[in-house]
Amino acid sequence: MNQNKKLFIAKFAVVLAVPVVLWAFSAGPDAHKSGVPGTGEGTCNEVGCHVGAAVNGGGGSVTITAAEGTGYTPAKKQTLTIKITDSAARAYGFQITARLASDHSKQAGTFTVGTSQLVLCAGTAVSDLGGTRPNSGTCPASKPLEFIEHSRALSTSTITVDWTPPSSDVGPIDFYLSANAANGNGNESGDHIYTASLQLKTATVGGVQPIISAGGVINAFGFGGKAGVAPGTWIEIYGQNLSGTTRSWAGGDFNGSNAPTTIDTVTVTVAGKPAYIDFVSPGQVNAQVPDGIGTGPVPVVVTLNGVASSPLTLTASDMLPGILAPAGFKVGSTQYVVAQLADNSFVGDPTKIPGTNRPAKPGETIVLYGIGFGAVTPSVAAGTIVGAANSVSNNLVIRFGQIQATSVTYKGLTPGFVGLYQFNVVVPSTVPDGDSTLDVAIGSVSTGQTLSIPIKK
Repeated sequence: MNQNKKLFIAKFAVVLAVPVVLWAFSAGPDAHKSGVPGTGEGTCNEVGCHVGAAVNGGGGSVTITAAEGTGYTPAKKQTLTIKITDSAARAYGFQITARLASDHSKQAGTFTVGTSQLVLCAGTAVSDLGGTRPNSGTCPASKPLEFIEHSRALSTSTITVDWTPPSSDVGPIDFYLSANAANGNGNESGDHIYTASLQLKTATVGGVQPIISAGGVINAFGFGGKAGVAPGTWIEIYGQNLSGTTRSWAGGDFNGSNAPTTIDTVTVTVAGKPAYIDFVSPGQVNAQVPDGIGTGPVPVVVTLNGVASSPLTLTASDMLPGILAPAGFKVGSTQYVVAQLADNSFVGDPTKIPGTNRPAKPGETIVLYGIGFGAVTPSVAAGTIVGAANSVSNNLVIRFGQIQATSVTYKGLTPGFVGLYQFNVVVPSTVPDGDSTLDVAIGSVSTGQTLSIPIKK
């Protein structure tokens, strides 16, 4: 589940960083390495700086957030926070620039140098100390763009930068960040470069109010997209001004095995209880519904930077089951289910659905995935990474056509994930060849989905 209406629940990783010196550009890169799009400005992912993987291909990430959330107040200084996540990193570096969203060739505001930081002006190399500014101010008219970066290798993966906006409203402002997670091997190889961006708009009195669209809360689209909520299920919230940033959760957002209830000043409540947030963007937020919401009408509220949306009321139930069957598995009017074989390939006709392997065979075990199937034994609280095997508390029924599966070797939440159910089911030996309907129900509640799965002996 992400901005493209799919669910992918990431495992939590603990990051342990041991500080050592950066090799290439330990005093920061030359100017124009922040990755500003459409300007020809690259990053430090190049020979002579840092090489090791494609940009954002090192297995980690970087995020940037602002103290005022998604807004800025003209002439009022605020702090930007950079968080770098990379399990292989031993030292860190960064470069960030601020531009008018209307014209990325123009500087927006000024940076104030902090500890182990320096500012370069446009066209300046690190070796050209005449282009640096030790304090805040403005670059000369001949070099108007500013780039703030590390002046020596940093031992911390969390970095703060002070920035002062222009003295008047200049419209949206875009920040572009390039960060280095260095492995400390004594040369430029094996390091990882990550990029991120952030847009701030002029803050209004009381902040910008998020707006949830009418009918804008559904059970995750790839799992049926039904209206309603249930404890532990995943919902997608659509609207306007829901967030000032666009990103999924990262390892640093977790508290031990507990998923975050806040990402970049965005929070969601269901029946007044905090939900667990997986993805934020201005038009969509994905969250896991908390436990203890009761049944019947409940309000869903999105809060951004302390400003709450008007509530959208939905009907809560104990279970709201859905099986993974995204739009990419729909051929004509037939919606195929996502099912995995023992070799982790996908069931399907590759001539109809690229990337699938073959139809399922009677007698073999396939794996289905779901959300919203209710309580498990032993119990697992919403918002936590599942630590051990468990089983759904209610009766699970899976039918291939009119034939009920009698062997389900695992039916519970998936260990290592948050809110994702897994059903390992043996295809009954009497299921005939061809597209078989697949019906799944928990207790007396059906998914309500019309699903098919190809079968061939």
